[in-house]
Amino acid sequence: MSGLALLFSLAVQTASAQSMVEKGAYLVHAGGCIACHTAKDGGTRFAGGLGLDTPFGTFYSPNITPDPQHGIGGWSDEDFVRAMHEGVGPDGGRYFPVFPYGSYTKMTREDALAIKAYLFSLDPVAEPNREHDVGFPFSWRFMQRGWRMLFFDEGRFEPDPAQSAEWNRGAYLVDALTHCGECHTPRNMFGGMKRGDYLAGTPDGPEGQLVPNITPHATGISDWGKGDLVELMKSGMKPDFDNVQGSMEEAIEDGLKFLTDADLQAIETYIYSVPAIDNKVVRNK
Repeated sequence: MSGLALLFSLAVQTASAQSMVEKGAYLVHAGGCIACHTAKDGGTRFAGGLGLDTPFGTFYSPNITPDPQHGIGGWSDEDFVRAMHEGVGPDGGRYFPVFPYGSYTKMTREDALAIKAYLFSLDPVAEPNREHDVGFPFSWRFMQRGWRMLFFDEGRFEPDPAQSAEWNRGAYLVDALTHCGECHTPRNMFGGMKRGDYLAGTPDGPEGQLVPNITPHATGISDWGKGDLVELMKSGMKPDFDNVQGSMEEAIEDGLKFLTDADLQAIETYIYSVPAIDNKVVRNK
């Protein structure tokens, strides 16, 4: 290969790598990674340490900077994809489902690797991970085998050929990347999502917060007009001019508001199409 050809090849590879990082940055915002992997009150972005209180105990998010000791700097592409698609770490340990691998499993391999490319472009942060504060028997990771058999369906998103490209894009964003169902779908006593109440809201959301019904029912968002959900994801403002608070505010400020209008519209199109579910307990009013 001549010197000119080599320089051209290196330029193409550099441009391709940069494009991958930029795509990964966009997907990281869609995935809500910043809010979950950054401790409150001055924590370094992506260095972990955020505590999430659940009925099973407090789980602390891990460091996902490319630090080789405390972060994911030693992970291969396969390690990262396996974590996202299967909820299994490089050491073979099974992650607790507070990490939403049940949704991320639907993500394409290409998108997962783009996220990895972005995370590996960040400065490494030598912040040790905190141990989860979870009591017996939920602290036993081997018990995740039974949980996974009951509640985890591994596999990528499959577009519905009967639906439009916009609808399918929205379904992919909602179910795989933004993982809306992880917060907006109630869970049973074992922490598994109640699939029959998809997106119907719950009084027992993250940190014990009430999470509203976002199905097109009267107790949800049936009276919202076209563009209202898009506006909420951009600004946090509801049609009644009230603004969202808590974890949803964080999801918007650190993620959803950075998405393109086309993607936000796709999310709205999909959510307006899901089955309407009556849930007066978390009436979205």
